[in-house]
Amino acid sequence: MSLSQYMIIGQFIPNQSFLHRLDPRSKLIFTFLFIILVFLAKDLTSYFVLILTILSGVILSRIPFSYYFKGLLPIFWMIILTIILHLSMTKGGNLLFQWHWLTIYEEGVKQAIYISIRLLLLVLTATILTLTTSPIDLTMGLERLMYPFTFLKVPVHELALMMSISLRFIPTLLDETDKIIKAQTARGANFESGPIHKRVRNMVAIIIPLFISAFKRADELAIAMEARGYRGGKGRTRLRVSVFTWRDLLLMFIFLLLFILMITV
Repeated sequence: MSLSQYMIIGQFIPNQSFLHRLDPRSKLIFTFLFIILVFLAKDLTSYFVLILTILSGVILSRIPFSYYFKGLLPIFWMIILTIILHLSMTKGGNLLFQWHWLTIYEEGVKQAIYISIRLLLLVLTATILTLTTSPIDLTMGLERLMYPFTFLKVPVHELALMMSISLRFIPTLLDETDKIIKAQTARGANFESGPIHKRVRNMVAIIIPLFISAFKRADELAIAMEARGYRGGKGRTRLRVSVFTWRDLLLMFIFLLLFILMITV
């Protein structure tokens, strides 16, 4: 299975769900505000409310949960490492376990749970956004939200386009990395065993071809855009005009209820 099949962020799955029909601006605003709430959460009750919200989003997207689970696999090792570090290094509260040099405190357990949930929520939030929003709509939403910065001479259209292209090419670069690894392995390179310094040195055989491929794709994309008459955002018109509907107002109302719950629990 290729690397891109595990990296779900950046991919888009067409559907006719409630979340797919939302205006990209409302989804971006909700995602940004929801991430702030994730960092403001301080107890299990708050995290429970946030988890219910994310699970509701997964259900409303009408995308199989197994697809999300597959996308979470790459960060499981990070979560495990976070749990180990907090359990062994965070002190405070009652002593729960002691064995030789290892001491586990109540505060360490609490922080390990909170940080792990926080990582899962952040990844799932970004995943839901990209799975339910096409790169074109995401670019349009970012550009419309950042439009006030044009008065400060900020190249809003170009920035939004660069962010959208970056998300779009995450799966492509992962596929390219997977092909390079298989090609180098077939030539005798070993990336999984041996001394650490030798494995790090072998990574050069992946990084250099990957950079060359990325620059080549960027050059081809630039030529294609110029051939189609792209000259930046100035004077450009839009094929589709986004408008707020009752779904977007409902989403903002849901966030308001969520915010009230967070500050009252």
